[in-house]
Amino acid sequence: MARDFQTFLKQLESAGELRRVAVEVGPYLEMAAIVDRVCKQPGGGTGLYFERPKGHAMPVAMNVFGSLKRMEMALGVDRESRGLDAIADRIEKLAAEALPKPGSGLLDKLAKLPVLGEIAGWMPKTVRKGLCQEIVLKGDDVKLSELPVLTTWPEDGGPFITLGLSHVRYKDGRRNMGLYRLQVYDDRTLGFHTQLHHDGAKARHGYAAGERMPLAVSFGGDPALTYAATAPLPPMISEVMFTGFLRGEGVEMVKCVTHDLEVPADSEIVIEGWVDPGEVRREGPFGDHTGYYSLADDYPVLHVEAITMRKNPVFPATIVGRPPQEDAYLGLATERIFLPLLRLVLPEIRDMHLPAAGAFHNLVILSMKKEYPGHPQKVMNAIWGTGQIMFTKGIVIVDEDIDPHDLNEVLFRLTSNVDPRRDMLFTDGPLDVLDHSSDRFAFGSKVGIDATRKNKPFDDFKREWPRDLTFPDDLMERVNRRWKEYGL
Repeated sequence: MARDFQTFLKQLESAGELRRVAVEVGPYLEMAAIVDRVCKQPGGGTGLYFERPKGHAMPVAMNVFGSLKRMEMALGVDRESRGLDAIADRIEKLAAEALPKPGSGLLDKLAKLPVLGEIAGWMPKTVRKGLCQEIVLKGDDVKLSELPVLTTWPEDGGPFITLGLSHVRYKDGRRNMGLYRLQVYDDRTLGFHTQLHHDGAKARHGYAAGERMPLAVSFGGDPALTYAATAPLPPMISEVMFTGFLRGEGVEMVKCVTHDLEVPADSEIVIEGWVDPGEVRREGPFGDHTGYYSLADDYPVLHVEAITMRKNPVFPATIVGRPPQEDAYLGLATERIFLPLLRLVLPEIRDMHLPAAGAFHNLVILSMKKEYPGHPQKVMNAIWGTGQIMFTKGIVIVDEDIDPHDLNEVLFRLTSNVDPRRDMLFTDGPLDVLDHSSDRFAFGSKVGIDATRKNKPFDDFKREWPRDLTFPDDLMERVNRRWKEYGL
Protein backbone atom coordinates (compact mmCIF):
# COMPACT_ATOMS: atom_id res chain seq x y z
CA MET A 1 0.00 0.00 0.00
CA ALA A 2 1.51 3.31 -1.10
CA ARG A 3 2.23 5.87 1.61
CA ASP A 4 2.39 8.90 -0.68
CA PHE A 5 0.92 9.96 -4.01
CA GLN A 6 4.02 9.69 -6.20
CA THR A 7 4.78 6.18 -4.92
CA PHE A 8 1.19 5.27 -5.79
CA LEU A 9 1.64 6.63 -9.31
CA LYS A 10 4.78 4.52 -9.76
CA GLN A 11 2.87 1.43 -8.63
CA LEU A 12 0.08 2.18 -11.09
CA GLU A 13 2.55 2.64 -13.94
CA SER A 14 4.30 -0.64 -13.12
CA ALA A 15 0.94 -2.42 -13.16
CA GLY A 16 0.00 -0.92 -16.53
CA GLU A 17 -2.68 1.22 -14.88
CA LEU A 18 -1.17 4.63 -15.71
CA ARG A 19 -0.33 6.11 -19.11
CA ARG A 20 1.83 9.16 -19.74
CA VAL A 21 0.70 11.90 -22.10
CA ALA A 22 3.91 13.50 -23.37
CA VAL A 23 2.44 16.14 -25.69
CA GLU A 24 1.37 19.56 -24.42
CA VAL A 25 -2.28 19.55 -23.27
CA GLY A 26 -4.31 22.56 -22.10
CA PRO A 27 -5.92 22.61 -18.60
CA TYR A 28 -8.77 24.62 -20.14
CA LEU A 29 -11.30 21.98 -21.33
CA GLU A 30 -8.80 19.85 -23.30
CA MET A 31 -7.59 17.69 -20.39
CA ALA A 32 -11.15 17.17 -19.22
CA ALA A 33 -12.34 16.13 -22.68
CA ILE A 34 -9.55 13.54 -22.87
CA VAL A 35 -10.23 12.15 -19.40
CA ASP A 36 -14.01 12.07 -19.95
CA ARG A 37 -13.49 9.88 -23.01
CA VAL A 38 -11.07 7.59 -21.16
CA CYS A 39 -13.35 7.27 -18.10
CA LYS A 40 -16.16 5.99 -20.28
CA GLN A 41 -14.08 3.14 -21.70
CA PRO A 42 -14.96 -0.35 -20.35
CA GLY A 43 -13.62 -0.75 -16.83
CA GLY A 44 -12.80 2.95 -16.48
CA GLY A 45 -9.80 3.15 -18.81
CA THR A 46 -6.37 3.96 -17.38
CA GLY A 47 -5.00 6.65 -15.11
CA LEU A 48 -3.41 9.55 -17.01
CA TYR A 49 -0.25 11.51 -16.28
CA PHE A 50 -0.07 14.76 -18.23
CA GLU A 51 3.62 15.64 -18.38
CA ARG A 52 3.24 19.06 -20.07
CA PRO A 53 0.18 21.05 -19.01
CA LYS A 54 0.07 24.13 -21.25
CA GLY A 55 1.45 27.17 -19.42
CA HIS A 56 2.59 25.20 -16.35
CA ALA A 57 5.66 23.28 -15.22
CA MET A 58 3.81 20.99 -12.77
CA PRO A 59 2.48 17.67 -14.18
CA VAL A 60 -1.15 16.65 -13.63
CA ALA A 61 -2.41 13.17 -12.64
CA MET A 62 -6.05 12.25 -13.37
CA ASN A 63 -8.35 9.22 -13.25
CA VAL A 64 -5.96 7.51 -10.84
CA PHE A 65 -8.89 6.06 -8.83
CA GLY A 66 -11.00 5.35 -11.92
CA SER A 67 -11.10 1.53 -11.99
CA LEU A 68 -11.81 -1.28 -9.54
CA LYS A 69 -8.18 -2.43 -9.69
CA ARG A 70 -6.79 1.06 -9.03
CA MET A 71 -9.24 1.54 -6.16
CA GLU A 72 -8.09 -1.76 -4.66
CA MET A 73 -4.44 -0.76 -5.09
CA ALA A 74 -5.13 2.58 -3.38
CA LEU A 75 -6.62 0.79 -0.37
CA GLY A 76 -4.11 -2.07 -0.24
CA VAL A 77 -6.37 -5.00 -1.16
CA ASP A 78 -6.68 -7.33 -4.14
CA ARG A 79 -9.22 -9.67 -5.71
CA GLU A 80 -7.56 -12.78 -4.22
CA SER A 81 -8.15 -11.47 -0.68
CA ARG A 82 -11.83 -10.54 -1.41
CA GLY A 83 -10.90 -7.06 -2.66
CA LEU A 84 -12.91 -4.21 -1.17
CA ASP A 85 -15.04 -6.73 0.73
CA ALA A 86 -11.94 -7.56 2.78
CA ILE A 87 -12.15 -4.06 4.29
CA ALA A 88 -15.85 -4.61 4.97
CA ASP A 89 -14.92 -7.86 6.74
CA ARG A 90 -12.48 -5.94 8.96
CA ILE A 91 -15.15 -3.38 9.85
CA GLU A 92 -17.63 -6.15 10.66
CA LYS A 93 -15.07 -7.92 12.84
CA LEU A 94 -14.13 -4.67 14.58
CA ALA A 95 -17.76 -3.85 15.32
CA ALA A 96 -18.32 -7.33 16.77
CA GLU A 97 -15.23 -7.09 18.97
CA ALA A 98 -15.43 -3.46 20.05
CA LEU A 99 -19.12 -2.88 20.65
CA PRO A 100 -20.33 -3.91 24.17
CA LYS A 101 -22.82 -6.76 24.36
CA PRO A 102 -26.06 -6.30 26.32
CA GLY A 103 -25.44 -7.11 29.99
CA SER A 104 -21.67 -7.37 29.48
CA GLY A 105 -19.55 -7.31 32.61
CA LEU A 106 -15.99 -6.45 33.61
CA LEU A 107 -14.41 -9.51 31.98
CA ASP A 108 -16.00 -8.67 28.64
CA LYS A 109 -14.72 -5.09 28.89
CA LEU A 110 -11.20 -6.32 29.74
CA ALA A 111 -11.31 -8.62 26.71
CA LYS A 112 -11.77 -5.55 24.52
CA LEU A 113 -8.54 -3.88 25.67
CA PRO A 114 -6.44 -5.37 22.81
CA VAL A 115 -8.98 -4.00 20.31
CA LEU A 116 -8.77 -0.56 21.91
CA GLY A 117 -4.98 -0.76 21.70
CA GLU A 118 -5.23 -1.54 17.98
CA ILE A 119 -7.56 1.44 17.50
CA ALA A 120 -5.05 3.69 19.25
CA GLY A 121 -2.49 2.72 16.60
CA TRP A 122 -4.65 4.29 13.91
CA MET A 123 -4.54 7.75 15.47
CA PRO A 124 -2.68 10.45 13.49
CA LYS A 125 0.91 11.17 14.54
CA THR A 126 2.28 14.70 14.69
CA VAL A 127 5.76 15.17 13.21
CA ARG A 128 7.98 18.28 13.11
CA LYS A 129 8.81 18.23 9.39
CA GLY A 130 7.03 17.06 6.28
CA LEU A 131 7.69 16.69 2.57
CA CYS A 132 4.84 19.10 1.92
CA GLN A 133 6.89 21.99 3.35
CA GLU A 134 10.10 21.61 1.35
CA ILE A 135 9.00 24.77 -0.50
CA VAL A 136 7.12 27.56 1.32
CA LEU A 137 5.49 30.48 -0.53
CA LYS A 138 3.97 33.39 1.39
CA GLY A 139 2.89 36.96 0.73
CA ASP A 140 3.39 38.15 -2.85
CA ASP A 141 4.90 34.77 -3.80
CA VAL A 142 1.47 33.13 -3.44
CA LYS A 143 -0.02 32.72 -6.91
CA LEU A 144 -2.81 30.21 -7.43
CA SER A 145 -2.45 30.81 -11.18
CA GLU A 146 0.83 28.88 -11.07
CA LEU A 147 -1.07 25.69 -10.22
CA PRO A 148 -2.44 23.82 -13.28
CA VAL A 149 -6.05 24.10 -12.12
CA LEU A 150 -8.54 22.77 -14.68
CA THR A 151 -11.63 24.27 -16.23
CA THR A 152 -13.57 21.13 -17.06
CA TRP A 153 -16.83 22.22 -18.75
CA PRO A 154 -17.54 25.13 -21.14
CA GLU A 155 -20.05 26.95 -18.88
CA ASP A 156 -18.09 26.54 -15.62
CA GLY A 157 -17.71 29.78 -13.67
CA GLY A 158 -13.91 29.44 -13.87
CA PRO A 159 -11.11 27.02 -13.01
CA PHE A 160 -11.99 24.63 -10.15
CA ILE A 161 -9.81 22.62 -7.79
CA THR A 162 -11.52 19.22 -7.80
CA LEU A 163 -9.30 16.86 -5.78
CA GLY A 164 -8.17 19.00 -2.85
CA LEU A 165 -8.77 17.68 0.68
CA SER A 166 -10.13 20.51 2.85
CA HIS A 167 -9.15 20.40 6.54
CA VAL A 168 -11.32 22.44 8.92
CA ARG A 169 -11.74 22.71 12.66
CA TYR A 170 -15.03 23.07 14.53
CA LYS A 171 -15.25 25.65 17.31
CA ASP A 172 -15.21 22.76 19.86
CA GLY A 173 -11.90 21.47 18.46
CA ARG A 174 -13.17 18.59 16.31
CA ARG A 175 -11.47 18.20 12.92
CA ASN A 176 -12.96 17.31 9.56
CA MET A 177 -11.45 16.49 6.17
CA GLY A 178 -13.75 16.69 3.17
CA LEU A 179 -13.55 16.75 -0.61
CA TYR A 180 -15.07 20.09 -1.64
CA ARG A 181 -14.67 21.90 -4.93
CA LEU A 182 -12.86 25.26 -4.84
CA GLN A 183 -13.31 27.89 -7.55
CA VAL A 184 -10.23 29.98 -8.32
CA TYR A 185 -11.25 33.66 -8.30
CA ASP A 186 -7.74 35.16 -8.45
CA ASP A 187 -4.23 34.49 -7.14
CA ARG A 188 -5.24 34.78 -3.47
CA THR A 189 -8.91 33.77 -3.16
CA LEU A 190 -11.02 30.66 -3.72
CA GLY A 191 -14.72 29.83 -3.49
CA PHE A 192 -15.28 27.31 -0.65
CA HIS A 193 -18.21 25.18 -1.87
CA THR A 194 -19.58 23.60 1.31
CA GLN A 195 -23.18 22.50 0.87
CA LEU A 196 -25.89 22.73 3.50
CA HIS A 197 -25.72 19.14 4.79
CA HIS A 198 -21.94 18.66 4.70
CA ASP A 199 -19.50 18.81 7.61
CA GLY A 200 -17.58 21.71 6.11
CA ALA A 201 -20.74 23.84 6.27
CA LYS A 202 -21.53 22.68 9.81
CA ALA A 203 -18.02 23.64 10.90
CA ARG A 204 -18.15 27.16 9.45
CA HIS A 205 -21.64 27.75 10.88
CA GLY A 206 -20.07 27.54 14.34
CA TYR A 207 -18.04 30.70 13.66
CA ALA A 208 -19.59 34.16 13.84
CA ALA A 209 -19.39 36.67 11.00
CA GLY A 210 -16.04 38.43 11.27
CA GLU A 211 -14.29 35.43 12.83
CA ARG A 212 -11.62 33.59 10.90
CA MET A 213 -11.98 29.83 10.58
CA PRO A 214 -8.57 28.32 9.75
CA LEU A 215 -8.59 26.13 6.67
CA ALA A 216 -6.02 24.07 4.78
CA VAL A 217 -6.34 22.20 1.48
CA SER A 218 -3.95 19.29 0.93
CA PHE A 219 -3.32 17.43 -2.31
CA GLY A 220 -2.17 13.85 -2.68
CA GLY A 221 -0.48 12.07 0.19
CA ASP A 222 -1.54 8.53 0.99
CA PRO A 223 -4.14 7.60 -1.68
CA ALA A 224 -6.39 6.25 1.09
CA LEU A 225 -6.78 9.86 2.32
CA THR A 226 -8.66 10.84 -0.83
CA TYR A 227 -11.08 7.97 -0.40
CA ALA A 228 -11.54 8.69 3.32
CA ALA A 229 -12.44 12.31 2.51
CA THR A 230 -15.44 11.01 0.52
CA ALA A 231 -16.54 8.33 2.99
CA PRO A 232 -19.88 8.72 4.87
CA LEU A 233 -18.33 8.32 8.32
CA PRO A 234 -20.19 8.57 11.64
CA PRO A 235 -19.63 11.98 13.31
CA MET A 236 -17.33 10.59 16.00
CA ILE A 237 -14.80 9.12 13.52
CA SER A 238 -12.35 11.45 11.78
CA GLU A 239 -11.38 10.89 8.17
CA VAL A 240 -7.67 10.93 9.04
CA MET A 241 -8.19 8.26 11.70
CA PHE A 242 -10.21 6.18 9.23
CA THR A 243 -7.24 6.42 6.85
CA GLY A 244 -5.14 5.01 9.69
CA PHE A 245 -7.57 2.08 9.92
CA LEU A 246 -7.32 1.47 6.16
CA ARG A 247 -3.50 1.56 6.12
CA GLY A 248 -3.00 -0.15 9.50
CA GLU A 249 -1.08 2.73 11.09
CA GLY A 250 -1.61 6.39 11.89
CA VAL A 251 -1.06 9.10 9.26
CA GLU A 252 1.85 11.46 9.92
CA MET A 253 0.62 15.04 10.22
CA VAL A 254 2.54 18.32 10.30
CA LYS A 255 1.42 21.73 11.55
CA CYS A 256 0.74 24.41 8.93
CA VAL A 257 3.11 27.36 8.64
CA THR A 258 0.45 30.08 9.12
CA HIS A 259 -1.89 28.49 11.70
CA ASP A 260 -2.08 25.42 13.91
CA LEU A 261 -4.18 23.12 11.69
CA GLU A 262 -2.37 19.90 10.81
CA VAL A 263 -2.16 18.36 7.34
CA PRO A 264 -0.75 15.07 6.01
CA ALA A 265 3.03 15.49 6.07
CA ASP A 266 3.67 13.77 2.73
CA SER A 267 1.15 15.83 0.73
CA GLU A 268 2.18 17.10 -2.69
CA ILE A 269 0.85 20.63 -2.11
CA VAL A 270 -0.94 22.47 0.71
CA ILE A 271 -2.96 25.68 0.45
CA GLU A 272 -3.30 27.50 3.79
CA GLY A 273 -5.79 30.22 4.60
CA TRP A 274 -8.94 31.23 6.40
CA VAL A 275 -12.66 31.72 5.85
CA ASP A 276 -14.91 34.40 7.33
CA PRO A 277 -18.42 32.82 7.39
CA GLY A 278 -19.93 36.27 7.00
CA GLU A 279 -18.23 36.88 3.66
CA VAL A 280 -19.76 35.16 0.63
CA ARG A 281 -19.27 35.45 -3.10
CA ARG A 282 -21.03 34.03 -6.14
CA GLU A 283 -19.59 30.59 -6.97
CA GLY A 284 -20.34 28.47 -10.03
CA PRO A 285 -21.94 27.33 -12.21
CA PHE A 286 -20.13 24.01 -12.30
CA GLY A 287 -20.52 20.87 -14.44
CA ASP A 288 -21.35 18.33 -11.74
CA HIS A 289 -21.62 14.60 -11.08
CA THR A 290 -25.36 14.81 -11.73
CA GLY A 291 -24.60 15.21 -15.43
CA TYR A 292 -25.90 18.79 -15.38
CA TYR A 293 -24.49 22.17 -14.39
CA SER A 294 -25.12 22.99 -10.75
CA LEU A 295 -26.34 26.57 -10.54
CA ALA A 296 -24.31 29.50 -9.27
CA ASP A 297 -24.89 30.40 -5.62
CA ASP A 298 -23.23 32.32 -2.78
CA TYR A 299 -20.52 30.51 -0.78
CA PRO A 300 -17.73 31.59 1.59
CA VAL A 301 -14.40 32.88 0.33
CA LEU A 302 -11.12 31.17 1.22
CA HIS A 303 -8.33 33.73 1.60
CA VAL A 304 -4.97 32.12 0.85
CA GLU A 305 -2.00 33.07 3.03
CA ALA A 306 0.52 30.40 2.01
CA ILE A 307 1.17 27.61 -0.46
CA THR A 308 3.63 24.90 0.56
CA MET A 309 4.76 21.93 -1.50
CA ARG A 310 7.29 19.19 -1.89
CA LYS A 311 10.04 19.53 -4.50
CA ASN A 312 8.80 18.56 -7.98
CA PRO A 313 5.15 18.02 -6.98
CA VAL A 314 2.41 16.39 -9.04
CA PHE A 315 -1.01 18.08 -9.15
CA PRO A 316 -3.94 15.64 -8.61
CA ALA A 317 -7.21 16.49 -10.36
CA THR A 318 -10.44 14.82 -11.38
CA ILE A 319 -13.37 15.52 -13.67
CA VAL A 320 -16.97 15.09 -12.57
CA GLY A 321 -19.85 14.91 -14.98
CA ARG A 322 -22.38 12.50 -16.39
CA PRO A 323 -21.61 8.98 -15.05
CA PRO A 324 -19.57 6.95 -15.33
CA GLN A 325 -16.61 9.02 -14.20
CA GLU A 326 -13.71 8.42 -11.82
CA ASP A 327 -15.97 9.01 -8.81
CA ALA A 328 -17.98 5.89 -9.72
CA TYR A 329 -15.20 3.77 -8.22
CA LEU A 330 -14.98 5.88 -5.07
CA GLY A 331 -18.73 5.25 -4.76
CA LEU A 332 -18.24 1.53 -5.39
CA ALA A 333 -15.74 1.40 -2.53
CA THR A 334 -18.27 3.06 -0.22
CA GLU A 335 -20.96 0.61 -1.30
CA ARG A 336 -18.83 -2.40 -0.35
CA ILE A 337 -16.99 -1.02 2.69
CA PHE A 338 -19.97 0.49 4.53
CA LEU A 339 -22.47 -2.33 3.99
CA PRO A 340 -21.55 -3.89 7.40
CA LEU A 341 -22.31 -0.59 9.18
CA LEU A 342 -25.72 -0.46 7.51
CA ARG A 343 -26.33 -4.03 8.64
CA LEU A 344 -25.70 -3.02 12.24
CA VAL A 345 -28.91 -0.98 11.99
CA LEU A 346 -30.71 -3.21 9.47
CA PRO A 347 -29.50 -6.83 9.88
CA GLU A 348 -32.17 -8.06 7.43
CA ILE A 349 -30.27 -6.48 4.53
CA ARG A 350 -28.21 -8.97 2.53
CA ASP A 351 -26.58 -6.77 -0.13
CA MET A 352 -26.66 -3.26 -1.58
CA HIS A 353 -25.93 -1.60 -4.90
CA LEU A 354 -25.58 2.12 -5.64
CA PRO A 355 -25.64 2.31 -9.47
CA ALA A 356 -23.25 4.90 -10.87
CA ALA A 357 -25.99 6.11 -13.21
CA GLY A 358 -27.92 7.17 -10.14
CA ALA A 359 -25.07 9.45 -9.01
CA PHE A 360 -24.84 7.42 -5.76
CA HIS A 361 -27.74 9.15 -4.01
CA ASN A 362 -30.61 8.92 -6.52
CA LEU A 363 -31.06 5.13 -6.47
CA VAL A 364 -30.33 2.38 -3.96
CA ILE A 365 -31.06 -1.29 -4.69
CA LEU A 366 -31.26 -3.58 -1.65
CA SER A 367 -31.75 -7.32 -1.24
CA MET A 368 -33.25 -8.39 2.08
CA LYS A 369 -34.76 -11.28 4.02
CA LYS A 370 -38.47 -10.51 4.38
CA GLU A 371 -39.94 -11.72 7.67
CA TYR A 372 -43.24 -9.90 8.32
CA PRO A 373 -45.89 -7.69 6.72
CA GLY A 374 -44.56 -4.24 5.87
CA HIS A 375 -40.93 -5.31 6.30
CA PRO A 376 -39.69 -3.79 3.01
CA GLN A 377 -41.46 -0.52 3.88
CA LYS A 378 -39.79 -0.50 7.30
CA VAL A 379 -36.38 -0.80 5.59
CA MET A 380 -37.23 2.03 3.17
CA ASN A 381 -38.12 4.39 6.01
CA ALA A 382 -34.97 3.42 7.91
CA ILE A 383 -32.80 4.21 4.86
CA TRP A 384 -34.43 7.64 4.56
CA GLY A 385 -33.48 8.31 8.18
CA THR A 386 -29.85 7.14 8.13
CA GLY A 387 -26.80 9.38 7.58
CA GLN A 388 -25.95 10.57 4.08
CA ILE A 389 -28.00 7.76 2.51
CA MET A 390 -31.06 9.78 3.58
CA PHE A 391 -30.79 11.71 0.29
CA THR A 392 -31.82 8.63 -1.71
CA LYS A 393 -34.68 9.49 -4.08
CA GLY A 394 -35.48 5.94 -5.13
CA ILE A 395 -35.19 2.64 -3.27
CA VAL A 396 -35.80 -0.73 -4.91
CA ILE A 397 -36.01 -3.80 -2.66
CA VAL A 398 -35.68 -7.37 -3.94
CA ASP A 399 -35.63 -10.75 -2.22
CA GLU A 400 -32.50 -12.07 -0.52
CA ASP A 401 -31.71 -14.54 -3.34
CA ILE A 402 -31.57 -11.76 -5.96
CA ASP A 403 -28.25 -10.07 -6.80
CA PRO A 404 -28.84 -6.28 -6.65
CA HIS A 405 -25.83 -5.75 -8.95
CA ASP A 406 -27.49 -7.72 -11.76
CA LEU A 407 -29.54 -4.89 -13.23
CA ASN A 408 -31.28 -7.15 -15.79
CA GLU A 409 -32.47 -9.37 -12.94
CA VAL A 410 -33.54 -6.33 -10.90
CA LEU A 411 -35.50 -4.92 -13.86
CA PHE A 412 -37.16 -8.29 -14.37
CA ARG A 413 -38.30 -8.37 -10.72
CA LEU A 414 -39.30 -4.70 -10.89
CA THR A 415 -41.56 -5.26 -13.88
CA SER A 416 -42.93 -8.68 -12.91
CA ASN A 417 -43.36 -8.44 -9.10
CA VAL A 418 -44.69 -4.90 -8.69
CA ASP A 419 -48.24 -3.66 -8.63
CA PRO A 420 -47.71 0.13 -8.72
CA ARG A 421 -50.64 1.07 -6.45
CA ARG A 422 -49.78 -1.55 -3.82
CA ASP A 423 -45.98 -1.68 -3.92
CA MET A 424 -44.88 1.95 -4.29
CA LEU A 425 -44.37 4.04 -1.16
CA PHE A 426 -44.12 7.82 -1.54
CA THR A 427 -42.79 10.22 1.05
CA ASP A 428 -41.11 13.62 1.35
CA GLY A 429 -37.72 14.45 2.80
CA PRO A 430 -34.32 16.08 2.35
CA LEU A 431 -32.60 15.87 -1.03
CA ASP A 432 -29.05 16.58 -2.09
CA VAL A 433 -28.50 20.31 -2.61
CA LEU A 434 -27.48 19.61 -6.23
CA ASP A 435 -30.79 17.92 -7.07
CA HIS A 436 -32.42 20.06 -9.76
CA SER A 437 -35.59 18.03 -10.30
CA SER A 438 -37.44 19.09 -7.15
CA ASP A 439 -39.42 22.33 -7.13
CA ARG A 440 -38.02 23.17 -3.68
CA PHE A 441 -34.40 23.62 -2.57
CA ALA A 442 -32.91 20.46 -0.98
CA PHE A 443 -36.35 18.97 -0.28
CA GLY A 444 -38.73 16.85 -2.31
CA SER A 445 -40.51 13.56 -2.85
CA LYS A 446 -39.04 10.05 -2.73
CA VAL A 447 -40.27 6.64 -3.79
CA GLY A 448 -39.67 3.15 -2.45
CA ILE A 449 -40.58 0.12 -4.58
CA ASP A 450 -41.19 -3.32 -3.10
CA ALA A 451 -40.09 -5.71 -5.86
CA THR A 452 -40.12 -8.80 -3.64
CA ARG A 453 -42.29 -11.86 -4.26
CA LYS A 454 -45.66 -11.54 -2.52
CA ASN A 455 -46.22 -14.58 -0.30
CA LYS A 456 -48.26 -15.32 2.78
CA PRO A 457 -47.81 -14.80 5.72
CA PHE A 458 -45.63 -11.78 4.85
CA ASP A 459 -48.12 -10.21 2.43
CA ASP A 460 -51.89 -9.95 2.26
CA PHE A 461 -51.89 -11.31 -1.28
CA LYS A 462 -55.31 -12.42 -2.52
CA ARG A 463 -54.13 -15.03 -5.00
CA GLU A 464 -51.52 -17.78 -5.19
CA TRP A 465 -48.07 -16.39 -6.13
CA PRO A 466 -46.51 -18.38 -9.00
CA ARG A 467 -43.20 -20.18 -8.70
CA ASP A 468 -40.07 -19.07 -10.59
CA LEU A 469 -39.11 -21.05 -13.69
CA THR A 470 -36.11 -23.20 -12.75
CA PHE A 471 -34.60 -26.51 -13.82
CA PRO A 472 -33.80 -29.16 -11.15
CA ASP A 473 -30.34 -28.79 -9.61
CA ASP A 474 -29.28 -32.36 -10.51
CA LEU A 475 -30.22 -31.76 -14.14
CA MET A 476 -28.19 -28.53 -14.29
CA GLU A 477 -25.19 -30.28 -12.71
CA ARG A 478 -25.39 -32.98 -15.43
CA VAL A 479 -25.77 -30.38 -18.20
CA ASN A 480 -22.80 -28.38 -16.91
CA ARG A 481 -20.69 -31.53 -16.63
CA ARG A 482 -21.49 -32.66 -20.21
CA TRP A 483 -21.45 -29.20 -21.83
CA LYS A 484 -18.40 -29.90 -24.00
CA GLU A 485 -19.98 -33.17 -25.20
CA TYR A 486 -22.86 -31.19 -26.68
CA GLY A 487 -20.41 -29.41 -28.99
CA LEU A 488 -21.80 -26.02 -27.95
